Amino acid sequence: MKVEVYSPTIRRKEMDAVLTAMVEEKIGPGERNRLLIQTAKEQMHFDYALALRSPAVALHMALKALNVKHGQTVVISALSPRYYLQVLEDLHLTPLFCDVTYDFPCMSRDLIENTIAKSQEHPDICAVVLHHTLGYLPDASAITELGFPVIEDISQSYGSRLKTKSAEKEKNEKEEAQVKIDGVFCILGLEERDMLTSGGGALLIAMNRKDGSLLRGFAGIAGEYCLPDINAALAVVQFKEILRNIERRRDIAQVYAQASLRTRHKRFIPLVENEYNNYSFSLILETGLKDVIAYAKKKEIEIENAFENTVAGAGASDNCPVSNSLVLRTVFFPLYPRLRSQDVERVSRLIMTLP
Repeated sequence: MKVEVYSPTIRRKEMDAVLTAMVEEKIGPGERNRLLIQTAKEQMHFDYALALRSPAVALHMALKALNVKHGQTVVISALSPRYYLQVLEDLHLTPLFCDVTYDFPCMSRDLIENTIAKSQEHPDICAVVLHHTLGYLPDASAITELGFPVIEDISQSYGSRLKTKSAEKEKNEKEEAQVKIDGVFCILGLEERDMLTSGGGALLIAMNRKDGSLLRGFAGIAGEYCLPDINAALAVVQFKEILRNIERRRDIAQVYAQASLRTRHKRFIPLVENEYNNYSFSLILETGLKDVIAYAKKKEIEIENAFENTVAGAGASDNCPVSNSLVLRTVFFPLYPRLRSQDVERVSRLIMTLP
């Protein structure tokens, strides 16, 4: 039986929530949209948020809330999602592409400073959009010290910082899947392949009252921009199940990590003070990507180019050699909570025997 590279974690609870919304004929933006925001607020302790129909709408509104002007420049990683390019084009903003390193797939303060210094046109920078690529947490605090407004995209990293639970604590004590946010706003995508899914959509979040005041101007937006209740119902359950899902991801990743010790291919290195949510298990290949994908296919296991749907994957970042190289060399393997134990073993054997 073929092992798919991705499967959304939709269990009975999610199905029941969506079915209830359908039976009650409450599928447009309404009470469940507000419930989603409240549920997220209990987890993340923010000041204000909007539940919107897509991450693209969220990024568009975040930049508008910063009062950006035509022709200004936005710094983004070359490994950011490809849709960033369309949003910047629609707002008549200019992207400044920043490279990454072979060890870590996110922008750093030093890399951003070097990118700005090497720019020949001395750009008028209005914002930095900091994508937490593959779930890894960049040093956002250091990047905010550059003085530019920072929008953090935590769509893949939600849950990457967990409060650890000691054996002495009571069993009923709750942990929180909480990412520390240093930016003005953050975007929590709810698309099919984000850490949480509503089938599509995003939360646009301001952590404190000062930044929240910038978003409150959008409180009266038309319903066509807001997340429908049928999607919000699914996302509410996803929030409540996140710790269970992260624990299962951790168990699978440990098996893969042991297998990877027997291969010559390399992994990214997370910052040591952070606990990774295991959004994905990826390897930077020493051999050709096509050969490895073909080898996996023979084993009836699907693996994918990890960065195909990025700015660099779209061929838009000529001055970012490391990112362009990673596009050609990085694959990720099936890692999702619904993966069966026997399939985990199959994938781990594949990792050990990669060409």
